[in-house]
Amino acid sequence: MAPRRQSAAPGRGVRVPAFRRHAAESLVEMLRPGMRVALTTHVNADGDGCGSVVALWHLLMDRSVRAAITNPTPFPERYRFLLKGAERADKSAEAVKHLQRADAIIVTDISDLGRLGHLGRIIEQVTAPVACIDHHASEGVLPGGPRLVDPAACATGELIYDLAQTAGWTITQEAARALYVAIMTDTGGFRFSNTTPRALQVAAHLLAHGLDPEEAYRHVYASESEGRIRLIAEVLDTLVVEPQYGLAWVTVPPGALERHGLQPDDLEGVVEYPRSLRDVRLALLFRPLANGRVKVSFRSMGSVDSASLAERFGGGGHRKAAGASLAGDMAEVQSLVLAAARRLCAGRS
Repeated sequence: MAPRRQSAAPGRGVRVPAFRRHAAESLVEMLRPGMRVALTTHVNADGDGCGSVVALWHLLMDRSVRAAITNPTPFPERYRFLLKGAERADKSAEAVKHLQRADAIIVTDISDLGRLGHLGRIIEQVTAPVACIDHHASEGVLPGGPRLVDPAACATGELIYDLAQTAGWTITQEAARALYVAIMTDTGGFRFSNTTPRALQVAAHLLAHGLDPEEAYRHVYASESEGRIRLIAEVLDTLVVEPQYGLAWVTVPPGALERHGLQPDDLEGVVEYPRSLRDVRLALLFRPLANGRVKVSFRSMGSVDSASLAERFGGGGHRKAAGASLAGDMAEVQSLVLAAARRLCAGRS
């Protein structure tokens, strides 16, 4: 039998950079006991988006702030374990009502109304302050409010950790677990280039709160359904590689998600397969949307800047991970995007 894992005392935590501390202080000033705060993130929330809103919910409820999670799309199945014991937190089915009566709104992991789906127009019309906590390089447009934004952070979860540290808030085990998942997933299990020394220090401090890293791994990475495995096989069958450019891409066949009984968030991580090929510097995933558009996910290695490519098509993200949504049929979008991708990989911008 393996020895029981011992958890250390959490300790004082990791020091917060001065400019993040000042930004966090302005956000804390907006909050007061008894107020209603709506928390939201982007459509088809990933681990960072889900972990961020759950951690914030715990932190604010412990301060007697009446928080509610109001996401534009349902909580993905693989991240629902974060809501264990806090199922009442997720009010996404009644998101519009909660947003309209909120005293303040906090948008996490995005800074653009366009990534909020049908909730974007609601938030655009509210009179309450709209705070933003985000680590993406692309600038978005949100109504006015405090901003805790830093592209140097490995994940939005890191910035929420800094918010708690700045305010002197106690991080409970539930909040620590959510923040750990946010950081773990956005660093690719601590494999991507955004895995900074500070990211590991923050993760270590969160682990000291007694959470179980194996449980987090099992829920996120080791609980695949048969349908998702079959979907991955179907998508990988479309793989195209252009070694002369260091370029590879896959395409989600029409109706594939429906055939396997899956949701868009089940595609999370699939683009990493073409990126994992030797000598590939840029990988793309193309997915048809129901509104006649095509979603493109960009993942890069080395000096190739995914965000700069995504921005050409109205999208954005990180240098190594970005996305965009383009109008047109699949053939048109692929022709346009792949031409730009080849120029970028060849160093011709």
